[in-house]
Amino acid sequence: MRNACLKLFIRLTVLWLCLLPTRAAGQYRNPIIYADVPDMSVCRVGDYYYMVSTTMHLMPGAPVMRSSDMQHWETISYVFQRIDDGPRYDLLDGTVYGQGQWASSIRYHDGRFYVWFTANGAPGRGFVYTATDPAGEWTLLSRPPHMHDGSLFFDDDGRVYLFHGTGHLTELRPDLSDILPGGTDCQLFERDADEQGLLEGSSVVKKDGRYYLLMISMDWSIPGRLRREVCYRADQITGPYEKRVILETEFEGYGGVGQGCIVDVKDGEWYGLIFQDRGGVGRVPCLMPCTWTEDGWPMLGDENGNIPTDTSLPYTAIDGICGSDDFSSPRLSLYWQWNHNPACSAWSLSERPGFLRLKSSRVVDNLFIAPNTLTQRMSGPKCSGSVCLHLEGMRDGDRTGLAAFNGDSGVLTVEKDGGSLYLVMSEQKSKFKEPEHAIAAVETREFAKVSLPTDVVWLRVEGDFTCDIATFAYSTDGTEWKHIGSAVPMKYDYTRMFMGSRFAIFYYATKATGGHVDVDSFEYSY
Repeated sequence: MRNACLKLFIRLTVLWLCLLPTRAAGQYRNPIIYADVPDMSVCRVGDYYYMVSTTMHLMPGAPVMRSSDMQHWETISYVFQRIDDGPRYDLLDGTVYGQGQWASSIRYHDGRFYVWFTANGAPGRGFVYTATDPAGEWTLLSRPPHMHDGSLFFDDDGRVYLFHGTGHLTELRPDLSDILPGGTDCQLFERDADEQGLLEGSSVVKKDGRYYLLMISMDWSIPGRLRREVCYRADQITGPYEKRVILETEFEGYGGVGQGCIVDVKDGEWYGLIFQDRGGVGRVPCLMPCTWTEDGWPMLGDENGNIPTDTSLPYTAIDGICGSDDFSSPRLSLYWQWNHNPACSAWSLSERPGFLRLKSSRVVDNLFIAPNTLTQRMSGPKCSGSVCLHLEGMRDGDRTGLAAFNGDSGVLTVEKDGGSLYLVMSEQKSKFKEPEHAIAAVETREFAKVSLPTDVVWLRVEGDFTCDIATFAYSTDGTEWKHIGSAVPMKYDYTRMFMGSRFAIFYYATKATGGHVDVDSFEYSY
């Protein structure tokens, strides 16, 4: 009871802080969000900041987060519930792991919010959504052509543009329904000799009549080259553009920091939110001042160009993004995202009130193509997730459990075979085949198997991102825990899932449908 009250107090305190109209200032520890929140786009409306991020194959997608200080963030909605661009989004005839929604851009214009993003992978078209209330329902406005890593821009003269690719500018119709026929469509600049590698992730602002295009820059062929953020600027939107490196620094042994955005604070200050690849936890946002030089360049970092951080402080709580759930609400918490589109008839919060019921909807032979796997971010530097499962509804051949989910996953699986229940701890590695990005095989290494004498079991996954390993435990009474199996490495692999490791609750049938599992609760600890 004492722990529950303490967690409630912390949660209410964080929510209270999020509602205070403050500015992004003071001391803090980076990364400001120690979890996988890549490709951030931020706009400020009044006293609040609104951010969207990439979640690719996870549904609902394009999470909208809100903050009053750019330090404490809370997920308030998702832009879309699902993508229906073919069976691969349903884990049929292939997958869209690491594809789907990428690099959204959020903007506010004339009383409305707009989000642009492109869905990578066939058919590969864009999406434009709009809303008057970012915490409410978003409406699909149009499906423009594919344009990579776009930054939506409303100019002062009423014209609308998208900066995309590597320095390309395309004018849109004023209603954002499509590309404007006969409008501006041009390459703004060519790569110089120092930009022969990655140059993407557009983010555009206009200040004092000038246009500033920020991009990530990386060339792996140059030994010692860090990922970095560069800025191209011009007095006219079509150029000519000049370039400056505005952030190039190593941070805490994980390499450089690059790709994100800058945003103005109400009192005239500016801040940057730029992410860093940080191993198994994923891509983490770092907060930093943005200082304008006398000759008009936005330089990121502290006075020495380094990522500011106060290691005497704790990491910022992310209770508004990740957390526990007792499944007592009639709606699924915004903490959760499904792996690909959910089979809507195969899950329920009402069939057994106070529980999430997961039902088998088709027969599959592995976790990576199982529908209705429910996930949420793991967080650093260390975290744990514990789930309580009621197993009475399982049928022969059914599988359920908890995983540290990624291309290589550490998995605790309850198996029902021959009328008996077993708990198996394993490492499962997905093997892909192209072009359908299908699961060709799953390489499984079993570390432990024990008999379960009860129809209720508690499973725990602990993530340690100081060394990128997951460990596993179980309980048959919710009090006494037993470690099981072996530690499993948590890896970040952009060729397969392109996401940080996630807690995943799963249920699927290997022989026949008709069974179910009831999820009593999920306990998240930092």
